Amino acid sequence: MDQSAPVSLVQKAAWRRSSELPSLPEVNRSIAVRPGSVWRRAAAFLGPGYLVAVGYMDPGNWATSLAGGSKYGYALLSVALISNIMAIILQSLCARLAVATGRDLAQACRDAYPRPVSWVLWLLAELAICATDLAEVIGTAIGLNLLFGIPLEIGVVITALDVFLILYLQNLGFRWVEAFIITLLGVIAVCFGIQIAMADPDWAGVITGFAPTTEIVTNPDMLYLALGILGATVMPHNLYLHSGIVQTRAYGETLPERREALRFATLDSTIALMFALTINASLLILAAAAFHHTGRTEIAELGEAHTLLQPILGSAIAPMLFGLSLLCCGLNSTVTATMAGQIVMEGFINFKMAPWMRRLITRGIAIIPAAGVTIAYGESGTAKLLILSQVILSLQLPFAVIPLVTMTASKAKMGALVTPRWLTVIAGVIAAVIVVLNVKLLVDFVLG
Repeated sequence: MDQSAPVSLVQKAAWRRSSELPSLPEVNRSIAVRPGSVWRRAAAFLGPGYLVAVGYMDPGNWATSLAGGSKYGYALLSVALISNIMAIILQSLCARLAVATGRDLAQACRDAYPRPVSWVLWLLAELAICATDLAEVIGTAIGLNLLFGIPLEIGVVITALDVFLILYLQNLGFRWVEAFIITLLGVIAVCFGIQIAMADPDWAGVITGFAPTTEIVTNPDMLYLALGILGATVMPHNLYLHSGIVQTRAYGETLPERREALRFATLDSTIALMFALTINASLLILAAAAFHHTGRTEIAELGEAHTLLQPILGSAIAPMLFGLSLLCCGLNSTVTATMAGQIVMEGFINFKMAPWMRRLITRGIAIIPAAGVTIAYGESGTAKLLILSQVILSLQLPFAVIPLVTMTASKAKMGALVTPRWLTVIAGVIAAVIVVLNVKLLVDFVLG
């Protein structure tokens, strides 16, 4: 076969339904991949990975990392590292699915499974997005409260404005969305760098913390927090998100062009997720150094951590940096979760409507319960709610991961870009580990 000629990488007979609308139709193939040097072509693919990396730093992750670091010191750093490796592998499969089939994960599930199955998967995906938004709305509202004294109830309403922010940025071009996200990530990195320097952690203990311990599995409380970190890192909505935004690049249709697109997209997400690991680990290290080693082992409330940072670290700038980075995390996370919500709704049920209305409905599905919970519980109960939201994400993970692994392993569906067998085996082990840990978590808490 002529490698330079356009090729069909999938057999249509392998799918129950044909592909209809492209993923994120307003921005699909909107970013040109211009001919030139390898570096220039690679640069065109830089960006989507950082939108995915936002999932490492969402406010729900703050709650689990604060609780884990203050209670167990550096021990759960190994969970952050393992979760990062899992995320890199799974996100590479998302890029592979998108490039090979022209479908995002939601569209692939709709086209591969019977309608009742795809509808169940859609409802579970919406549940995951609600749990994600619960964490992000609460985190943003707390950030606004810490920095500006805005009441939580008003802060929740303000978070709804991100719908219009996305519309404005996307009208300018998808690169503006990526630039906004990357700028806020830079602010977060600087804030954490300064706070870590102030906390002066035990670096020998940090290195030891990256080695796994059996206590994570044998201690139900530690496992609960570990699964919260896993759910906050390998987030279900990120799998749908990445498989959609990869297709904003106008790569070619020939097999060599698609192979190159897959290589550059995988490189982008891997670099971004390694950067995110440093931020994710920094939060846990800060909690361990500032709270665990000073005897405050029960810190999980974001507001409480903000208040205690100044007397512990001895600087008035520490709580301000904490609040600023939390606000940036919340803003970033609400933007990416809203985009993931659009991909899920369009992909699973092929919903067709005006972009602004679609975004408003997608956002409303998640923000209404989030607002109700925030108003009912206030700041005092936010930590438990944030951690619970991350465990819900972990429990939902198998329903996104298993379809992803099985579909990308199918040569009939993926054609020449089918996942290599060795990578499928590793991804299958990751899916099995997630399922086993979730079952153990449920058993421990039902029997306990």
